[in-house]
Amino acid sequence: MKAKFLFKLLVLLVTLLNMQLASADTTKPLTLVLDWFTNPDHAPIYVAQQQGFFKQQGIEVNIINPADPSDGSKWVAAGKADLAVTYQPQLVIQVSQGLPLIRIATLIDNPLNCLAVSADSNIKKIADLKGKTIGYSSGAVDKATLNIMLEKNGLTINDIKLINVRYNLTQALLSGKVDAVTGIMRNFELIEMELVGKPARAFYVEENGMPSYDELVIVANHNHLHDSRLPKFVNALQQGAQYLKAHPENSWLQFAKNHPELNNELNHQAWAATIPYFSVAPANYDPVRYEKLALFLQQQSLIQCIPTLTNYVAKFQ
Repeated sequence: MKAKFLFKLLVLLVTLLNMQLASADTTKPLTLVLDWFTNPDHAPIYVAQQQGFFKQQGIEVNIINPADPSDGSKWVAAGKADLAVTYQPQLVIQVSQGLPLIRIATLIDNPLNCLAVSADSNIKKIADLKGKTIGYSSGAVDKATLNIMLEKNGLTINDIKLINVRYNLTQALLSGKVDAVTGIMRNFELIEMELVGKPARAFYVEENGMPSYDELVIVANHNHLHDSRLPKFVNALQQGAQYLKAHPENSWLQFAKNHPELNNELNHQAWAATIPYFSVAPANYDPVRYEKLALFLQQQSLIQCIPTLTNYVAKFQ
């Protein structure tokens, strides 16, 4: 009888301790690591912060700019950060490699990536790239995307020359170092080229063989889904996206005031150009589209097995 009483007491103490730990965790600020430096792609996050939507949900969010775009997901997987902004293709690859990551929200629900050439070049269609030089900045996904775009238009990777120009895509194209660039963003670099008087001609990935996907998603550690702050974050993000679409210019003015280093014509135009791509229901996702992208990545030998969807995509009700 005494042993039974002691066991019940121990269970009660453990339960209370767990409740205290959970309560303590929810009082801490969430750490959110961006995919790159602060820019208009992150507008709903900053609008949620500007308008006090995170505070209304009872949470704080510390936003971190990483030194490398891949840092965020790695930190979340290692438990060194709560959330990270990443790309849907990279998420699938990392999950297939065993990282405990799970998508909890969508920031941008359509591709921004495209293949671009100078508008005044003689390259009018992708098939005209035969024998040309194409610059790229990152690895496997960009190459796989380019590969399918070429195949869709009767070419192979052997019909072109690839050059890694790091993150100097715009400059490589403007200087004539390459004939085309892949991995360029339609909401930023295309505007940048327009502003310097050298507009580009763009070919969109989703129109040339690449399955459509979410350009930017927000991931958490799969083992931390019980964290009560996560659905609150998603709710505030939705409020931010909806407010942004209803008040685009006022949101920009506040953002520009808070980030004077970004207050220029390029970022102003990019802010407006990106608004149509933001998800106003970030908790939602299209399972069919996710499965199609995973199949594409498998066909391109970027993953061996397609991960179970519920293992890397969550939706808070």
